[in-house]
Amino acid sequence: MNKHAKRNLAAGAACAVGLGVLVAPQAAVAAPITVDPAETAVVNLIHFNDFHGRLDDNTPAFAGTVEELRADQGEEHSLVLSGGDSIGASLFSSSSQQDTPTLEVLNAMEIDASAVGNHEFDRGIDDLQGRVRDTADFPYLGAGVTQDGTAIDEGYELFEVDGVMVGVIGAVTQETPSLVSPAGIEGVEFGDPVAAVNAIADRLSDGDAANGEADVVVAEYHEGAEVDLEPNAPQADQSAALESAMADSAAFRSIVEETSPAVDVIFNGHTHQTYSWLAPAPEGAENETRPVVQGSSYGELISQVVLTVDRATGAIEVEIAQNVARTETAVDVLAQTYPRVAQVQEITTAALEQAAIIGNEEIGELTGDITTAFADGERDDRASASTLGTLMANVMLDAGTRQDAQIGIVNPGGLRDELLFAASGPETRDGVIRLGEASAVAPFANNIWTVDVTGEQLTQVLEEQWQLDADGNVPSRPYLQLGLSDNVRYTFDSTAAQGSRITGVWVDGQPLDPAASYRVAAPVFLTSGGDNFHTLADGTNVTDTGLVDIDAFVSYIQEQSPLSPDFARAQLEVVGLPGGPVAGGEQVSLTVNGIDLTSLGAPVSEELELWHGDAQLGAFPVAEGSAAVAFEAPALAEAATETFELRTASGTAVPFQLELVPGAQPTEPPVETEDPTDEPTETPAPGAGDDDGSQAGGGSLPRTGGEVSPMLWVGAGLLVLIGAALLIVGRLRRAQQ
Repeated sequence: MNKHAKRNLAAGAACAVGLGVLVAPQAAVAAPITVDPAETAVVNLIHFNDFHGRLDDNTPAFAGTVEELRADQGEEHSLVLSGGDSIGASLFSSSSQQDTPTLEVLNAMEIDASAVGNHEFDRGIDDLQGRVRDTADFPYLGAGVTQDGTAIDEGYELFEVDGVMVGVIGAVTQETPSLVSPAGIEGVEFGDPVAAVNAIADRLSDGDAANGEADVVVAEYHEGAEVDLEPNAPQADQSAALESAMADSAAFRSIVEETSPAVDVIFNGHTHQTYSWLAPAPEGAENETRPVVQGSSYGELISQVVLTVDRATGAIEVEIAQNVARTETAVDVLAQTYPRVAQVQEITTAALEQAAIIGNEEIGELTGDITTAFADGERDDRASASTLGTLMANVMLDAGTRQDAQIGIVNPGGLRDELLFAASGPETRDGVIRLGEASAVAPFANNIWTVDVTGEQLTQVLEEQWQLDADGNVPSRPYLQLGLSDNVRYTFDSTAAQGSRITGVWVDGQPLDPAASYRVAAPVFLTSGGDNFHTLADGTNVTDTGLVDIDAFVSYIQEQSPLSPDFARAQLEVVGLPGGPVAGGEQVSLTVNGIDLTSLGAPVSEELELWHGDAQLGAFPVAEGSAAVAFEAPALAEAATETFELRTASGTAVPFQLELVPGAQPTEPPVETEDPTDEPTETPAPGAGDDDGSQAGGGSLPRTGGEVSPMLWVGAGLLVLIGAALLIVGRLRRAQQ
């Protein structure tokens, strides 16, 4: 196939026979559309997204599914498109060879075009514009992306399909600068993808043949929604979920509502979600709805949209919009039926064999699973802490020790696979870590850098886990849990206002000093401000360690083997911490959340202990990861800031501090008065005092009568009251006479 070749298909190509239907989402290959080929063209759009170099036993079936979808409507009616991220964050089978085998697989499949994804920039703009484009036999499209002010490509490609012109526009998420190493994209600007698509779409439909015209316009956005939908869910369910997603994501809302009415079909990627939504079309569109479709990731689903185009009027109808599961047809049958699949199988087999040679080296051992966080049985919960996150942050710290690093940090998106205790195949054994397995965890080849930040800045870095992009917008992943080296602890309150959620940070057992300097080791992706951790990019004394993450990881494994999972949490949510001084004896009530990790093998805590120094103040039951903690503040003689610690049997020990003041002093009981004595008190003679008039010896004031016994005063008062009562009674009697 010639690179960037455009199709030249006969307008009168015959269409297969079958009954045309309007938008019938299916779970398998659909029946061919029946039309009069002289009057109606058929355009079969086949899409996949976020393949991420998944070269394994499923790769031939992925290619086979594409071939089956091509065949169902006819090769001459079909375009195969990618939504980006075909390379990057790949399996070791591909990453060990710089993703060249994946590009060769896509070439063998003869895909027609691809949007650039953020991972196409993983190795930098020069790698994309050079090696990647030189290897690919298809155009990469990045509308709105410029390098030093010049567009990196035209952003679109035109294809003639069954006699009609189809324009395909590709665009990438505007979040890309925060998702790749900034050092690799210096001088590159990522414009608004919707604005970029609209500019091209409007040009392709303005009636001016001189600037290119298209009968059908397709937008391939490497951006999408965060939803939880089954493939081909009922449209009502999809509408409810995706309208909610629009409220949560300005980027997705813009795609749905602001993409030009000249665009007939929208494909998505990036978020690895599944939907085939017939979304409300914007004002000015030909139809009331238009497809907005994404097909999961890793080649597990293939998206298909089939259109019919009236040759006379140009009217477009959507006949099919669906996601199709990867075929279960036997690979040998697929290879015999489809020459492209046979070629894909050959390339994949060779890549796996080469990767096995590279990655089969045993580099260490482990005593148990060390994994990302799991949610609902699925790995890679980037909003939760994990044993793998702690391990990789320790790797960062270890790599930075030559430059006096004190803290290691890693982003959750950099943890791409798990370290499992069970043998990965018959050629190895339980508890062994091989090079290929380690490389699959850290496939990005990020350099490790060190940077100085103040304690105040470090706190802000932790605040930035609640994500805001450079424009202050919440991105598609609103929270990212950093992995921290095991010498860092902190408390937080997610109910507090943005920027005020971190309530205490400890490093090496000491409270963080806001004014002190701390040296952090992290992937260059983070030290450059990636994943919206902007404050790390404001650090000083930025230095390259000269180590790549996978090299540092391998060295760490070899030095520390066997590795064991650390189930201690670095952070706890503590809600209800007093905002001011607490008096001794005062009751303190707290709610502690997120007590246990969710990595594989993590124990479930039954109790949460509270300690003050060597004294345990209580043990509180844990239910669903939370505990209600209530205790009486210790009494102190003087005001002081005291440290308390929350502990679990799994090793969690997270401190917090309270400012304690002495409690209210109890009222002293009255002094008991002695009974009167019968013996007279001797009164000093006048003039017996000192020269200054004071009493000799005691220095007390002269007696004035104030020292008379209280009992005498009480008796006198009673006599007055009795007399007054008798007087009143006598007057009343006289008045009645």
